[in-house]
Amino acid sequence: MFQQAGRGYDMAITQFSPEGRLFQVEYAIEAVRRGTTAIVCRNKNSVVFAVEKKSSQLQEETLGSEKIFKIDDHIGVAIAGLTADARVLIDRARVQAQINLLNYDETISVKDSTLNICEYKQVFTQNAGVRPFGVSFLIAGIDENGPSLYLTDPSGAMWSYYAFAIGSGATEARAYLEEHYKEDMIDEELKLLPLRALKELMGDNLNKNTCDVAFILKEDKTFRLLSLDEKEELLNKL
Repeated sequence: MFQQAGRGYDMAITQFSPEGRLFQVEYAIEAVRRGTTAIVCRNKNSVVFAVEKKSSQLQEETLGSEKIFKIDDHIGVAIAGLTADARVLIDRARVQAQINLLNYDETISVKDSTLNICEYKQVFTQNAGVRPFGVSFLIAGIDENGPSLYLTDPSGAMWSYYAFAIGSGATEARAYLEEHYKEDMIDEELKLLPLRALKELMGDNLNKNTCDVAFILKEDKTFRLLSLDEKEELLNKL
C-alpha cells in the first residue's frame, strides 16, 4: 500500500507533524503555485497590476476581471489560487474599508487592509473543521504614506515588496523583475514592466484577451482596470 503524503498528519489542520509542519497549509500554498501568474510593481508614485488570463472561445466576455479586484478606490489586489476563496476575503476587505471610513472618517491604509486579511486567513490555520484559504494576494495601493505593495499567503503571513509575482510562472517572472526593476522607474516604464515579464512567460500568446491590467497612478490615486482597447494600445508598445 502507498504511504500517505503527510503520513496521517494532514488529516486535521490543527495537527503539527514531528517536523513542525502543517500539511494542509502547504497544500494550500501548492494551490497558489498552480494558479495563473499575477505580477504587481510599484515605484515612488504609482502601482501597476498585470495577470495572466485563461479563457475559452465558448466563454462569454464579462466586465471586470477574475484575477484583479478593487478593494477601495485607492487599493487593488491581484490573486493566484482559488478565485472562489479570494472573493470571500475580498468582500470582507471591502466591508472593512467602509467600516474604517465610517468610524474614523478616513480611508483605510494599504497595510491595515492587508493585516485584516492576514488575521482572518490565520484563524483558518488553527481551528478544526475548516481549511486554509487556497489563495495568495498581492495587495497594493496609494495612501498617505505613498504607494505600497504587500504579499499575503495562505498561512496569514505578509511581506512588503517593490515588485513581486505569484502563481505558476512566479519563479521566471521574479527573475525578470529582479533584473529589470528599478525603484526610480518613471510611470511609463512601470506600466510596461509587468507586461514584459508576462511576455517572457507567455511569448506570442500574450494579447489583450489573455491578460488583465490595472493601474493606480499618482494623478488621481484611483484604481482603474484597463479596457480591451487600452490593453491593446499598451501591448503595442512592448
